[in-house]
Amino acid sequence: MKTQVSLEQWQALIAVVEHGGYAQAAEALNKSQSAVSYAIQKLESSLGIPVLAIQGRKAELTPAGQILLQRAKTLVHEAQQIEALAAQFGQEWEAELNIAVDTLFPPWLLLDALSTFSQDAPHTRVDMQETVLSGTYEALVKREVNLGITGSVPPGFLADPLLLIRFIAVAHPDYPLHQLNRSLTYQDLRQHCQLVVRDSGSQRADSGWLGSQKRLTLSNQSTSIQAACKGLGYAWFPEIKIRQELEQGKLKPLPMLEGSERRVQLYLVYSQGDYAGRATRHLGELIRSTVAQHFPEG
Repeated sequence: MKTQVSLEQWQALIAVVEHGGYAQAAEALNKSQSAVSYAIQKLESSLGIPVLAIQGRKAELTPAGQILLQRAKTLVHEAQQIEALAAQFGQEWEAELNIAVDTLFPPWLLLDALSTFSQDAPHTRVDMQETVLSGTYEALVKREVNLGITGSVPPGFLADPLLLIRFIAVAHPDYPLHQLNRSLTYQDLRQHCQLVVRDSGSQRADSGWLGSQKRLTLSNQSTSIQAACKGLGYAWFPEIKIRQELEQGKLKPLPMLEGSERRVQLYLVYSQGDYAGRATRHLGELIRSTVAQHFPEG
């Protein structure tokens, strides 16, 4: 019965090929040349085939060795990854983070934080769900996520204010409400189509709906903004998300008699509170610092 090839023997083979010879491989591995030579001999003995052939003063891969080398590189890389992952566990980094983020939160801020996080904790998987209205609230209550960004904090949870979102009422410049050429009232709005984003939670909340005779309900805010730019209705949108549309003249603030603005405070919430893991805390701090960097006044 042949003995199994060890990881050390595969490493020796890779080193000989990559460094061009036994002596160079020995130096790179901080081993004696005889130790490297013995490792290759044991590898070939275990496999029952030659993997290296001496051509002049240089060791060349045999056809079988060429195929095995690529598999060996993958094997050694995977082993290194496993060791790094185990070391991370020893430092109490979670293997996976589940987060729920309200779509009101600017995605570029979150992606900046996740980019840094992926470098700091490369072996922690992140599963993110984007939510609307009660979606993050429910995910926190059900303990489905480690961390949430929400405008509504469930009872019994501690939260840190993260970012204040300003909403403004807008419509396409050619929308009928703009053609009235006067301040608009609640009754004016009720006669036209309001764009509403569907709640991703089970509550199916209609936050901000005025009871208009006609409404268009959409699944995400980006589609709702596009619908408004097409003149399909009016809506309150986060100013931070429609700056480009306002600058380009695709959307125009409605001249409301009252209620032209709304403000929603977003919060950062750890579902486990003080027991949040190291990776969860680290991602939370990265999100906070990223927001502070771009919005120093919150």
